[in-house]
Amino acid sequence: MSTQYSILFKQEHAHDDAIWSVAWGKNEKDGSENIITGSVDDMVKCWKWMDDKLELQWTFEGHQLGVVSVDISHTGTLAASSSLDAGLHIWNLESGEELKTIDAGPVDAWSVAFSPDSQFLATGSHTGKVNIFGVESGKKESSFDTRGKFILSIAYSPDGKCLASGAIDGIINVFDMATGKLLHTLEGHAMPIRSLTFSPDSQYLVTASDDGYIKIYDVQHANLAGTLSGHGSWVLNVAYCPDNAHFVSSSSDKSIKVWEASSRTCIHTFLDHQDQVWGVRYNSSGSKIVSVADDRAMHIYDCPL
Repeated sequence: MSTQYSILFKQEHAHDDAIWSVAWGKNEKDGSENIITGSVDDMVKCWKWMDDKLELQWTFEGHQLGVVSVDISHTGTLAASSSLDAGLHIWNLESGEELKTIDAGPVDAWSVAFSPDSQFLATGSHTGKVNIFGVESGKKESSFDTRGKFILSIAYSPDGKCLASGAIDGIINVFDMATGKLLHTLEGHAMPIRSLTFSPDSQYLVTASDDGYIKIYDVQHANLAGTLSGHGSWVLNVAYCPDNAHFVSSSSDKSIKVWEASSRTCIHTFLDHQDQVWGVRYNSSGSKIVSVADDRAMHIYDCPL
């Protein structure tokens, strides 16, 4: 077990252009760990992480414009990607095959997220709607209307009860998945919400915005529980640790920060990227963090538990 924060691995030229999204998953069948990256170069790559080494396993082609969002199913066997070409692609991580292409148009689908049961894919749209597609059917199953502006970010609560969306105008909406009804509208930021993440116990929602702040909300009561500052520019991504005690953020200030949830304090800052850091994710145990950036590099960090 690691005892200090440190950089463990660098993949300097992971893509031919800026890397805008990353996901880390564990295959429930064989325990293997995969990292998915999506880039402005239109490529989605699957990397195998084993024995503290990274190995390129698959390169997925099919997007026509930059890949802006990727996710891995909770089974660890499927990946999904969305692009500025308005296409959603579902990939089999065991065979390296494309399973489905879904037209999420008429305009680009900016974000994509698997439901906790891996049966659905949610994506945000320019029209302010969250569209839910069946993974098996490839068809739109339902749609939630925020009556707002372009949705940049979405996240399911781990218990599957809620879905949150963040819009370009700083508005956050939380929906009840059982009824499809809007539970809360949160007006915590004045600028775009680039990312949001639920705590593993589904009690808190953390948001990242271009205003440079991170906010923590009590989901049930829709109360603002904390406002965190520390980044010098846009906060581009946030991800909760599986230990429910920490979360990580990345920024266009080129830094990555690890936060202690209870004290709302930054306990470590990584400054290894040469350009803005678009994506950060924990592995399934919370002992590692992966980051991707405009510098085309992917970093793996060791984190004490």
